[in-house]
Parts: sequence; C-alpha cells; structure tokens
Amino acid sequence: MVITVALVGILASALVPLADLTVQRMHEKELRIALRQIRSAIDSYKVAVDSGMIMRKVDSSGYPPDLAVLAGGVDDIRQPGQNKIRFMRRMPRDPFFPDPGVAAEDTWGKRSYASQPDAPQEGPDVFDVYSRAEGVGLNGVPYSQW
Repeated sequence: MVITVALVGILASALVPLADLTVQRMHEKELRIALRQIRSAIDSYKVAVDSGMIMRKVDSSGYPPDLAVLAGGVDDIRQPGQNKIRFMRRMPRDPFFPDPGVAAEDTWGKRSYASQPDAPQEGPDVFDVYSRAEGVGLNGVPYSQW
C-alpha cells in the first residue's frame, strides 16, 4: 500500500509541470491568434481609408484612432447614416493580462505610426499592438516582441 501511494505521488509530481506547460501553450496560442486578428483588422481599416470608404483627416496617417473602432465600427462615407463598417466582431483580450475588469482594448500595448519599432509609443493612431506581459514565450522571445 505504501509503495502504491509513493508511486502515485511521484506520478502526480511529474504531471504538475506538464499541466503548467499545457496552460502556457494554450495562452500563447490565444495570444498568437489575437495578435493576428487585431493586426489584420488594423490593416483592413487602413485599406478602407485609402480606398475612400472611411473619412480621413488631412493630417492623419489613416490608421485607426483607437482599437474600439475596429469592433464598434465607423460610418461608411459612401452611404452616410446607413452602414457601419466593422473590422472585427469583438476585440480579443490579451490572454496574459490578469485583470478581468479592464476593457479588452486596454489590455494591449499600442504603437503609433510615428513611434520607433524598438521603442513603441502610444499616439494619435494605432499602427500596431503588442502584449504587455512581462514573460518570455516557450520559443525564447518575450511576449512584448511577438
């Protein structure tokens, strides 16, 4: 009986790190998918602005002013007051952001078109997004650089 309990204890202690690794892989997969969705929506917004579907201010870059407009929608200037153009169904959350009380748009770090790639800064538009998680992925790259 003692041997059986000892074997079960050894097996259980081996499974805990494996379970943690599985959870981390799941979060990393969610992060990869969310970044791809948001970046595709940002690119689609820029294409819509450049093709004249969305009003553009003279001094703007053509990128969205914030992440909320990607899911909330913007007016189609070809049919004013009738249609909204939406680029996402909903804004995904950063899977590594711990506070569920924060809006999904605010869980991401944002980079303005005018900021440098190696030192992202927020600004009047959203050119790119990144995770604000401080960890390092299983691939050895910090989450903020994905």
